[in-house]
Amino acid sequence: METFDFAAAMEKLKAVLKPERYEHSLGVMETAGDMAARFGMDVGQARVAGILHDCAKNIAQEEAYQLCDKYGVVLDEVSRQSYGLVHQYLGAALARAEYGIEDEEILSAIRCHTTGKANMGPLDKVLYLADFTEPNRDKEPFTGLAELRALCKTDLDAAMRYALEISIKSIADRGRMMHMDTVYAWNWILGKNDKNT
Repeated sequence: METFDFAAAMEKLKAVLKPERYEHSLGVMETAGDMAARFGMDVGQARVAGILHDCAKNIAQEEAYQLCDKYGVVLDEVSRQSYGLVHQYLGAALARAEYGIEDEEILSAIRCHTTGKANMGPLDKVLYLADFTEPNRDKEPFTGLAELRALCKTDLDAAMRYALEISIKSIADRGRMMHMDTVYAWNWILGKNDKNT
């Protein structure tokens, strides 16, 4: 990712994101980069995914749906009813169209950073976990944050299992609809862990 202009992207993001969302994006960028370095992955790739992952987060709902139509983003019924999920799909489209990202691993990671999915690659996992554990989460810590951060330093699959467990419990406790990609991610990580035992 030597050609990616971080400074230009940051200026653009600062203009379109709320200040706390921009700070969160910086935190995810740093956390994803650190995690990638720890596990021998492409640090630049992880940092790009981190800084761009929420690029569509603060777009008003009506405009977001218009942009989905413009860029051919097809939303399923759960995503249409749970607006908080739309930004991951639209974000991947904007990362390509407005930030010049052609790297399919980065686009995949952005596209599943909220729901997860089956067969997540290393960058998918790193971005999902960095979003969960970046330093700004300390402002409103959730139960299990310290344990999840510890797992992120040793075992990405174990960390994913724990993160999904936290996420699924939170969705169920709030009486929200569960996206099937989250269910698929859970079943996949359970099966993956079973094969490793």
